[in-house]
Amino acid sequence: MHLAKNGSFAVVPLAATEQHGPHLPVYTDSMICEYVVSHSIQKLSGIMSALMTPVLTIGCSQHHLNYGGTLSYSTATYQHMLYDITESLVKCGFRKIIFLNGHGGNAQIMVQAAQDAAVRHPVWTAAASYWNLAKPALDDLGAEEVGLVPGHAGGFETSLIMALDPELIKGSAIKHDHPVNDWMRAEGSFIGKHGELTGIDGFTDSPDKASAEKGRQYLDVIVNAVSAWMLELQKTMTAG
Repeated sequence: MHLAKNGSFAVVPLAATEQHGPHLPVYTDSMICEYVVSHSIQKLSGIMSALMTPVLTIGCSQHHLNYGGTLSYSTATYQHMLYDITESLVKCGFRKIIFLNGHGGNAQIMVQAAQDAAVRHPVWTAAASYWNLAKPALDDLGAEEVGLVPGHAGGFETSLIMALDPELIKGSAIKHDHPVNDWMRAEGSFIGKHGELTGIDGFTDSPDKASAEKGRQYLDVIVNAVSAWMLELQKTMTAG
Protein backbone atom coordinates (compact mmCIF):
# COMPACT_ATOMS: atom_id res chain seq x y z
CA MET A 1 0.00 0.00 0.00
CA HIS A 2 2.87 2.36 0.76
CA LEU A 3 4.31 1.89 -2.75
CA ALA A 4 0.92 2.36 -4.35
CA LYS A 5 0.34 5.65 -2.52
CA ASN A 6 3.76 6.87 -3.62
CA GLY A 7 2.81 6.49 -7.29
CA SER A 8 4.85 3.37 -7.94
CA PHE A 9 4.34 1.21 -11.00
CA ALA A 10 2.96 -2.30 -10.64
CA VAL A 11 4.72 -4.55 -13.15
CA VAL A 12 3.05 -7.90 -13.84
CA PRO A 13 5.30 -10.49 -15.57
CA LEU A 14 3.28 -12.80 -17.82
CA ALA A 15 4.80 -16.14 -18.75
CA ALA A 16 3.88 -19.79 -19.29
CA THR A 17 4.44 -23.42 -18.39
CA GLU A 18 4.57 -25.45 -21.58
CA GLN A 19 6.58 -27.86 -23.67
CA HIS A 20 9.68 -26.38 -25.25
CA GLY A 21 10.82 -29.03 -27.67
CA PRO A 22 12.74 -32.07 -26.48
CA HIS A 23 15.63 -30.07 -25.02
CA LEU A 24 14.37 -27.08 -22.94
CA PRO A 25 12.49 -26.99 -19.62
CA VAL A 26 8.75 -26.36 -19.51
CA TYR A 27 9.37 -23.19 -17.47
CA THR A 28 11.58 -21.59 -20.14
CA ASP A 29 9.28 -18.59 -20.66
CA SER A 30 8.88 -18.06 -16.92
CA MET A 31 12.65 -18.11 -16.34
CA ILE A 32 13.31 -15.62 -19.11
CA CYS A 33 10.45 -13.31 -18.15
CA GLU A 34 11.40 -13.24 -14.47
CA TYR A 35 15.00 -12.40 -15.36
CA VAL A 36 14.04 -9.65 -17.79
CA VAL A 37 11.54 -7.95 -15.49
CA SER A 38 13.57 -8.21 -12.28
CA HIS A 39 16.77 -6.96 -13.91
CA SER A 40 14.98 -4.15 -15.73
CA ILE A 41 13.49 -2.91 -12.46
CA GLN A 42 16.85 -3.29 -10.74
CA LYS A 43 18.49 -1.26 -13.51
CA LEU A 44 16.05 1.58 -12.77
CA SER A 45 16.56 1.48 -9.02
CA GLY A 46 16.85 5.02 -7.71
CA ILE A 47 15.33 6.41 -10.92
CA MET A 48 11.77 5.14 -10.68
CA SER A 49 9.77 3.11 -8.19
CA ALA A 50 8.23 -0.15 -9.36
CA LEU A 51 6.77 -3.22 -7.68
CA MET A 52 7.17 -6.54 -9.48
CA THR A 53 4.27 -8.87 -8.78
CA PRO A 54 4.77 -12.64 -8.72
CA VAL A 55 5.36 -14.09 -12.18
CA LEU A 56 2.23 -15.57 -13.73
CA THR A 57 3.80 -18.90 -14.59
CA ILE A 58 0.74 -20.30 -16.35
CA GLY A 59 -0.53 -18.52 -19.43
CA CYS A 60 -2.70 -19.10 -22.46
CA SER A 61 -1.01 -22.08 -24.07
CA GLN A 62 -3.91 -23.92 -25.68
CA HIS A 63 -1.88 -24.48 -28.85
CA HIS A 64 0.71 -26.44 -26.85
CA LEU A 65 -1.67 -28.89 -25.19
CA ASN A 66 -0.92 -31.65 -27.68
CA TYR A 67 2.53 -31.84 -26.16
CA GLY A 68 3.36 -33.05 -22.67
CA GLY A 69 4.22 -30.73 -19.80
CA THR A 70 1.84 -27.92 -20.75
CA LEU A 71 -0.48 -26.13 -18.33
CA SER A 72 -2.88 -23.60 -19.80
CA TYR A 73 -5.81 -21.32 -19.16
CA SER A 74 -8.40 -20.95 -21.89
CA THR A 75 -8.40 -17.56 -23.57
CA ALA A 76 -11.59 -16.53 -21.73
CA THR A 77 -10.24 -17.64 -18.36
CA TYR A 78 -6.91 -15.92 -18.93
CA GLN A 79 -8.56 -12.65 -19.88
CA HIS A 80 -10.78 -12.80 -16.80
CA MET A 81 -7.76 -13.56 -14.61
CA LEU A 82 -5.96 -10.47 -15.92
CA TYR A 83 -9.16 -8.52 -15.27
CA ASP A 84 -9.14 -9.71 -11.64
CA ILE A 85 -5.45 -8.87 -11.23
CA THR A 86 -5.93 -5.32 -12.47
CA GLU A 87 -8.96 -4.93 -10.20
CA SER A 88 -6.86 -6.08 -7.24
CA LEU A 89 -4.03 -3.69 -8.07
CA VAL A 90 -6.42 -0.77 -8.50
CA LYS A 91 -8.04 -1.53 -5.14
CA CYS A 92 -4.54 -1.58 -3.61
CA GLY A 93 -4.11 1.96 -4.89
CA PHE A 94 -1.93 1.45 -7.97
CA ARG A 95 -2.60 3.87 -10.82
CA LYS A 96 0.17 2.73 -13.17
CA ILE A 97 0.00 -0.91 -14.24
CA ILE A 98 2.29 -2.65 -16.73
CA PHE A 99 1.96 -6.11 -18.25
CA LEU A 100 5.36 -7.36 -19.43
CA ASN A 101 5.00 -10.53 -21.47
CA GLY A 102 7.27 -13.49 -22.16
CA HIS A 103 4.92 -15.85 -24.04
CA GLY A 104 3.36 -15.27 -27.44
CA GLY A 105 -0.02 -16.79 -26.59
CA ASN A 106 -0.62 -14.12 -23.95
CA ALA A 107 0.06 -11.10 -26.13
CA GLN A 108 -3.28 -10.17 -27.63
CA ILE A 109 -5.19 -10.98 -24.46
CA MET A 110 -2.97 -8.82 -22.26
CA VAL A 111 -3.37 -5.84 -24.60
CA GLN A 112 -7.14 -6.15 -24.39
CA ALA A 113 -6.98 -6.50 -20.61
CA ALA A 114 -4.80 -3.40 -20.30
CA GLN A 115 -7.12 -1.44 -22.57
CA ASP A 116 -10.21 -2.55 -20.66
CA ALA A 117 -8.65 -1.56 -17.33
CA ALA A 118 -7.91 1.94 -18.60
CA VAL A 119 -11.55 2.23 -19.71
CA ARG A 120 -12.94 1.09 -16.34
CA HIS A 121 -10.64 3.04 -14.04
CA PRO A 122 -8.76 6.38 -13.92
CA VAL A 123 -5.42 4.63 -14.36
CA TRP A 124 -2.51 4.36 -16.77
CA THR A 125 -1.86 0.92 -18.27
CA ALA A 126 0.73 -0.45 -20.67
CA ALA A 127 1.47 -3.85 -22.19
CA ALA A 128 4.32 -5.23 -24.28
CA SER A 129 6.23 -8.39 -25.09
CA TYR A 130 9.95 -8.16 -24.38
CA TRP A 131 10.99 -9.25 -27.89
CA ASN A 132 9.01 -6.45 -29.51
CA LEU A 133 10.58 -3.83 -27.26
CA ALA A 134 14.05 -5.19 -28.00
CA LYS A 135 13.54 -5.88 -31.71
CA PRO A 136 15.69 -2.98 -33.05
CA ALA A 137 18.58 -3.87 -30.75
CA LEU A 138 18.26 -7.60 -31.47
CA ASP A 139 18.18 -6.84 -35.21
CA ASP A 140 21.36 -4.79 -34.82
CA LEU A 141 22.99 -7.78 -33.13
CA GLY A 142 21.86 -10.06 -35.93
CA ALA A 143 19.99 -12.30 -33.50
CA GLU A 144 18.22 -14.13 -36.31
CA GLU A 145 21.53 -15.81 -37.07
CA VAL A 146 20.56 -18.39 -34.43
CA GLY A 147 16.94 -18.78 -35.59
CA LEU A 148 13.52 -17.16 -35.34
CA VAL A 149 13.17 -14.32 -32.82
CA PRO A 150 11.62 -15.12 -30.46
CA GLY A 151 10.54 -18.40 -32.04
CA HIS A 152 9.64 -21.30 -29.80
CA ALA A 153 12.38 -23.50 -28.35
CA GLY A 154 14.63 -22.62 -31.27
CA GLY A 155 18.08 -21.10 -31.33
CA PHE A 156 17.05 -17.82 -29.71
CA GLU A 157 15.32 -19.18 -26.61
CA THR A 158 17.93 -21.93 -26.30
CA SER A 159 20.66 -19.27 -26.23
CA LEU A 160 18.84 -17.43 -23.43
CA ILE A 161 18.52 -20.59 -21.31
CA MET A 162 22.16 -21.46 -22.01
CA ALA A 163 23.05 -18.09 -20.51
CA LEU A 164 20.73 -18.46 -17.52
CA ASP A 165 21.24 -22.11 -16.57
CA PRO A 166 22.89 -24.43 -19.12
CA GLU A 167 22.41 -27.47 -16.87
CA LEU A 168 18.69 -27.34 -17.64
CA ILE A 169 19.29 -28.08 -21.32
CA LYS A 170 19.18 -31.65 -22.58
CA GLY A 171 22.03 -31.42 -25.06
CA SER A 172 21.56 -34.93 -26.44
CA ALA A 173 18.06 -33.96 -27.62
CA ILE A 174 19.15 -30.95 -29.67
CA LYS A 175 18.28 -31.52 -33.30
CA HIS A 176 20.52 -30.16 -36.03
CA ASP A 177 18.01 -30.11 -38.85
CA HIS A 178 14.51 -28.70 -38.47
CA PRO A 179 12.18 -27.21 -41.09
CA VAL A 180 10.99 -23.62 -40.64
CA ASN A 181 7.67 -22.57 -42.11
CA ASP A 182 8.16 -19.24 -43.88
CA TRP A 183 4.71 -18.05 -42.81
CA MET A 184 5.93 -18.04 -39.20
CA ARG A 185 8.16 -15.07 -40.07
CA ALA A 186 5.18 -12.82 -40.81
CA GLU A 187 5.17 -9.52 -38.92
CA GLY A 188 2.19 -7.32 -38.20
CA SER A 189 -0.31 -10.04 -39.05
CA PHE A 190 -1.43 -13.47 -37.91
CA ILE A 191 -1.12 -16.63 -39.97
CA GLY A 192 -1.99 -19.93 -38.38
CA LYS A 193 -2.17 -23.58 -39.38
CA HIS A 194 -3.83 -26.30 -37.34
CA GLY A 195 -1.27 -28.40 -35.52
CA GLU A 196 1.69 -26.17 -36.37
CA LEU A 197 1.21 -23.04 -34.24
CA THR A 198 4.12 -24.17 -32.09
CA GLY A 199 6.22 -25.12 -35.09
CA ILE A 200 6.66 -28.60 -36.48
CA ASP A 201 7.06 -31.20 -33.70
CA GLY A 202 6.59 -28.51 -31.03
CA PHE A 203 9.48 -26.16 -31.83
CA THR A 204 9.98 -23.59 -34.55
CA ASP A 205 13.59 -23.94 -35.63
CA SER A 206 16.76 -25.88 -34.97
CA PRO A 207 18.54 -24.81 -31.76
CA ASP A 208 21.96 -26.02 -32.91
CA LYS A 209 23.33 -22.48 -33.50
CA ALA A 210 22.58 -21.37 -29.95
CA SER A 211 25.31 -20.34 -27.53
CA ALA A 212 25.56 -19.00 -23.99
CA GLU A 213 27.67 -16.05 -25.15
CA LYS A 214 25.02 -14.98 -27.63
CA GLY A 215 22.35 -15.54 -24.99
CA ARG A 216 24.09 -13.18 -22.59
CA GLN A 217 24.30 -10.53 -25.32
CA TYR A 218 20.62 -10.91 -26.11
CA LEU A 219 19.62 -10.70 -22.44
CA ASP A 220 21.66 -7.52 -22.00
CA VAL A 221 20.00 -5.73 -24.90
CA ILE A 222 16.57 -6.98 -23.86
CA VAL A 223 17.00 -5.62 -20.32
CA ASN A 224 18.30 -2.32 -21.71
CA ALA A 225 15.33 -2.02 -24.07
CA VAL A 226 12.72 -2.92 -21.45
CA SER A 227 14.17 -0.57 -18.84
CA ALA A 228 14.34 2.25 -21.42
CA TRP A 229 10.68 1.64 -22.29
CA MET A 230 9.69 1.72 -18.64
CA LEU A 231 11.56 4.99 -18.17
CA GLU A 232 9.69 6.50 -21.12
CA LEU A 233 6.44 5.29 -19.60
CA GLN A 234 7.31 7.08 -16.38
CA LYS A 235 7.88 10.33 -18.27
CA THR A 236 4.64 9.98 -20.20
CA MET A 237 2.50 8.94 -17.26
CA THR A 238 3.95 11.57 -14.94
CA ALA A 239 3.49 14.34 -17.50
CA GLY A 240 -0.08 13.26 -18.09
